[in-house]
Amino acid sequence: MKCILQQAGQPMKNTGYSTTARLFHWGMAALILVTIPVGLLMVQSGIGRSLQNALFLYHKNVGVLLLGLIMARLVWRVLNPAPPLPAGLPAWQAKLSRVTHGLLYALLLVVPLSGYIRVRAGGFPIESLDAFGVPSLVQKSEQLAALAKSVHYYSGMMIAALLVLHIGAALYHRFAKQDGVFARMWPPFGGKKGA
Repeated sequence: MKCILQQAGQPMKNTGYSTTARLFHWGMAALILVTIPVGLLMVQSGIGRSLQNALFLYHKNVGVLLLGLIMARLVWRVLNPAPPLPAGLPAWQAKLSRVTHGLLYALLLVVPLSGYIRVRAGGFPIESLDAFGVPSLVQKSEQLAALAKSVHYYSGMMIAALLVLHIGAALYHRFAKQDGVFARMWPPFGGKKGA
């Protein structure tokens, strides 16, 4: 999760993320931007049982996929540090970027893990794991399920707030500053080769 500032007066090299990093980013972003509203909708009263079941099925199983993706992404990030930030970026923005990204990565682990614990401790299936005979790693416990449910909800809300900040900052850099920060991750297939 290392983020390096480019030194002033030096030409920018490898300023964009690799195609692999971009695909992790945009693929996970698409899944998360659908999964959060699905999670909020599925617990609303008044929706039909068949729709609610379909939403729960989606939310649980995409959560498992997201957990696998974030673990792979973290390994990738450790082995492939972030490219340097532009030299003109104020220090407070660079620090805020590092803190925001660190919190996002942490929460992207906490949310699916707490969801997994909530479901398994509640005695419910996770179809994508059950289909492959993956046993539950958590014993049934209503207390643990209730705690995990709270952690899942509040950490999910924290992710939503950080995403608003992250997207707002990206749009600010793209349209107001036009300083190349947005181009580090866009377009999704435009990364440097081989990394």
